[in-house]
Amino acid sequence: MSRFFDVENPLFSLLSKVADMLFVSIAFILLTVPIITIGPAYTALYYSVVKVIRRERGYLFREFFRSFKLNFKRATIIGVLLTLVFLILAFDLSYAWELTADPDSNKGSLLLGVFVGIFILAFCIFIYVFPILSRFDMTVKQLIKASMFMSTRHLHFTILMLAVHVAALVVIYFFLPFIFFAPAIVVFVNSLMMEKIFKKYMPESEGPGEETGKDEWYLE
Repeated sequence: MSRFFDVENPLFSLLSKVADMLFVSIAFILLTVPIITIGPAYTALYYSVVKVIRRERGYLFREFFRSFKLNFKRATIIGVLLTLVFLILAFDLSYAWELTADPDSNKGSLLLGVFVGIFILAFCIFIYVFPILSRFDMTVKQLIKASMFMSTRHLHFTILMLAVHVAALVVIYFFLPFIFFAPAIVVFVNSLMMEKIFKKYMPESEGPGEETGKDEWYLE
């Protein structure tokens, strides 16, 4: 029985990670309620999931709120911009869909295709921009440009990450309680691909962490 509570027990470790995913997902959901804070919340979610849950460095909520505060300004600006873009696209898509009801005009189908394409591009930026912000020091303009570049340069990973988001939404539709785990699980799965991308753009390490005094967990 004592083996079950041993921190080295794989089952105990798994349950601990599941609990961490639940807690950090709930924190993310609560912080996105005001809408304008979705940017800092997503940035903090990615940073804490990768560093604490995947790499087992630091403490979950300390790292979460540290990232939230550190990146608050830039993440909020980007989050508000993307929210406005999605709201405008929602009206545009609704308008285009109504036009498709006219059998004598191709205008609706053409507009619908254009707006769907813009929506996918904006969502790709959403997927990349906050993880990039959690790891790299860039201006808002640089972050958006980097997101567009990486999402097109690594298109195979981008498609897979889009599929992960869609799959999560489908599961939530059929099993609503999954929403309390979905944010962290989606980020965890996507980070398996995102971190491979990031390593291609990281500067060379100055040396072993012991020599530089840095915990270069992100290079593992």
